[in-house]
Amino acid sequence: MPPKKSKKNAIAVPSFERAINSKMRFGAHVGMAGGVYNAVTNAITLGCNTFALFLKSPRRWESPPITDEDAKTFKDLCEKYKYNPRTDILPHGSYFINMANPDDEKWKKSFDCLLDDLKRCEKLNIGLYNFHPGSTLGLADTKDTAKDENAGVRRLADGLNTAIKETNFVRIVVENMAGHGNYVCGNLDDFNLLFTLLDDPKRVGVCIDTCHSFAAGYDLSNENGWNKFWTEFEEKVGIENLASLHVNDSMAPLGANRDLHQKLGQGFLTLECFRLLANDKRLEGIPLILETPIEGKEETSYGEEIKLLEWLVGRKKDDPEFIAKSEELQKLGLKIREEQASKFEKKKTTKRKAEEKAESKKTDISSMFKKAKRVKKEEDE
Repeated sequence: MPPKKSKKNAIAVPSFERAINSKMRFGAHVGMAGGVYNAVTNAITLGCNTFALFLKSPRRWESPPITDEDAKTFKDLCEKYKYNPRTDILPHGSYFINMANPDDEKWKKSFDCLLDDLKRCEKLNIGLYNFHPGSTLGLADTKDTAKDENAGVRRLADGLNTAIKETNFVRIVVENMAGHGNYVCGNLDDFNLLFTLLDDPKRVGVCIDTCHSFAAGYDLSNENGWNKFWTEFEEKVGIENLASLHVNDSMAPLGANRDLHQKLGQGFLTLECFRLLANDKRLEGIPLILETPIEGKEETSYGEEIKLLEWLVGRKKDDPEFIAKSEELQKLGLKIREEQASKFEKKKTTKRKAEEKAESKKTDISSMFKKAKRVKKEEDE
């Protein structure tokens, strides 16, 4: 059972043993209902070595400030349960923040919300903060960069540079997106540009979401694809700029541009992706956060998946137990994968027909002009 959440006596009885000496810092996004300090007791119950939380409602522009008493309780519990707030905790920003918004007034509103989050981090002595970079919304920028296809990334960089100057130590972690719509940072080229625009790159990091990467067309489901992605990341971004991972399988197929998280091993990424992740030394020591769908009670769902990740450490691809586990999980997710694959194929067919129709119309218009030109030429002669 979860611990009783009391401000005066916030004590947790772990349901899952914490592998505190592990080099792989597996954890999950946990609740903070009743007070931000409750996230710490929820995390220890799950056996987390790292955890994420919201610092306020993610679906409101403004929330009450964190009180001095709540901040002290949070810090005391971190010390009690041996969480280093500077390295082990990765808050997630408000869903409303859009630092690529081309509208000045709306951009400023997003910036204020971002800055409020960052100051909450520093009040709690938290050293990392993760957020979605945002979208250009398909609109022209109101600045001189109106015709610049990278205007959204430049807007994002402006916000980060300003936020860094107005805070002291928190590292702002930008999450990669699924390549959908007009969102920025759906590819590594955007991050490459972003880091060239930063005044203090050491104060900014990258969070790679495995589901988002797969949705954007980076195939992390096999060893070749996994290594290819990280080689490109090293070349375009730099492994020193990797601050964290969000560990999620994908309900949708490769390149579907759908942000649909799935439980580990049940999606198109398969358990092989997470075996590779659990054994990659490049990922040691950074927050590896689960955001998979919750089934039943949070403590059993995330706690079991953390144990699954720990079980994968040291496993070989041809391990009979690994093969059996992988097949078992794939069966559990088969129906959803089939449904999503069918939707993706229909979407591709619809898109192809629309493109063919547009091309045919373009050809008809071209033929019409050529015919008119030929007739005119004959009349002139």
